[in-house]
Amino acid sequence: MLAVIAGGSAIAVVVSRNIVRMAVALMFTLVGVAGIFFLLNAEFLAAVQLVVYVGGTLILIVFGVMLTSSSPFAQFSATRAEIAAAITLAVVLLATVILAIPYGGPPGGIAPRAIDGQAPYPMTSLGVSLIGEYLLPFELVSVLLLAVMIGAAYLAKARK
Repeated sequence: MLAVIAGGSAIAVVVSRNIVRMAVALMFTLVGVAGIFFLLNAEFLAAVQLVVYVGGTLILIVFGVMLTSSSPFAQFSATRAEIAAAITLAVVLLATVILAIPYGGPPGGIAPRAIDGQAPYPMTSLGVSLIGEYLLPFELVSVLLLAVMIGAAYLAKARK
């Protein structure tokens, strides 16, 4: 069901001509992918998917559109060449995925093994690493992203 939601809303992103509807459909796509990560027992990836992409990038897209566009409901139209290129690329990628299915391994996948008595996905050690030795790079990236948002808002501001 999550794959159907993610795939259907991804198609809606491509088909829609309204930027706000595209953003909402993109949100459903990203939430569907996060749900798939949860089902695969990759909780960290699912949380990152929700926090970074849905919570950060998608909101940044919406704010960017609202700041730079005269109308947030701007319409977009693609040329015939762009549509043909997109359809060709989609068919090639779909064929690649379909042809790769037989080589994907067992249906349930290979169960992760514990290493040195630890859980297969040591969330505690990941959290300690992010708050411990990687705290400075983590905070520098957040300051850089803040500076980028302030710069974008300044550039989008109307000149007097």
